[in-house]
Amino acid sequence: MPRFKRGIQYSVLPVCFHNARHGVLDRPVKPGDDARRYGWPQSESPLMNPATKTSGVHQSAAHLRVVSDRGAGGTPGIQLAGVSKTYRSRDGDVPSLQPLDFHINAGEFFVVVGPSGCGKSTLLKMISGLLPPSTGEIFVEGEAVTKPHGNVGIVFQNSLLLPWRNILGNVMLPIDMKRLPRHEYLPRAMALLKLVGLEGFEKKLPWQLSGGMQQRASICRALVHDPKIMLMDEPFGALDAMTRERMNVELMRIQRETGKTVLLITHSIPEAVFLADRVLVMTERPGAIAAIYEVPLPRPRSLDAMADPVFTELVQRIRKHFFTQSTLD
Repeated sequence: MPRFKRGIQYSVLPVCFHNARHGVLDRPVKPGDDARRYGWPQSESPLMNPATKTSGVHQSAAHLRVVSDRGAGGTPGIQLAGVSKTYRSRDGDVPSLQPLDFHINAGEFFVVVGPSGCGKSTLLKMISGLLPPSTGEIFVEGEAVTKPHGNVGIVFQNSLLLPWRNILGNVMLPIDMKRLPRHEYLPRAMALLKLVGLEGFEKKLPWQLSGGMQQRASICRALVHDPKIMLMDEPFGALDAMTRERMNVELMRIQRETGKTVLLITHSIPEAVFLADRVLVMTERPGAIAAIYEVPLPRPRSLDAMADPVFTELVQRIRKHFFTQSTLD
């Protein structure tokens, strides 16, 4: 059986684990090992028992395998190497994130889920260059992130549309702020509005649109300057449940048709599993990687995927991480 090495993730198919606390296991895993000693919830030990066996994986065939490793600078996508964050205050240091090592592939839909206050939004700010890490390095499309850069578009929980600008004017805001030639990007803005179903609403003001329509406009605004990466911080948290489900389907379609790399933060475990190629589960503050799960559901996905036994089992497996920590907000 393979040994564990620092900075490498292993999995019991199709589940990926990252030992956030100890990093090194200098001998094979044996029955009776205390899973908590190695940073896993007890039910997520690499030696899975029949009660926790993943559907579709024969127990005798379950084995550990390397699923990702620390990439080098120059790799497409997003790469974090030893990235941590500690805030300074008059009362002393406040650790927000423990050192993180992971890679998001170009074109991947990657979702982060974790308790409130575990540093998820801090992670997004560091990747966008709005906040410097305390330690480690971040690479976006092979370039080190040292300041705000134009390779990302950001979508927030609220649409944050300017009430005095019409929808087209809001979508074109990044072009105006960057002083890019409007005539070159106006056709792209119109095409994006058509893509998300807002054709004919270009001259409407934000208050004349529903919450879901406003959030679709904010997605267009994030994509209008053609970034390679879209960062989304609880983008549908303010919407009602039915609109949120429709927006999840819409977002997957947009990502599929544009080919963008998406990093999305959510408190909703079902939403994370439904949207993601992989789900990163974070611990309580200071945030660390509890596990990274592959989602083996085929694409494109409809809402019917939520009835798939693979979906429900993975949702339950992720939820178990928080039984020993705290509930999600």
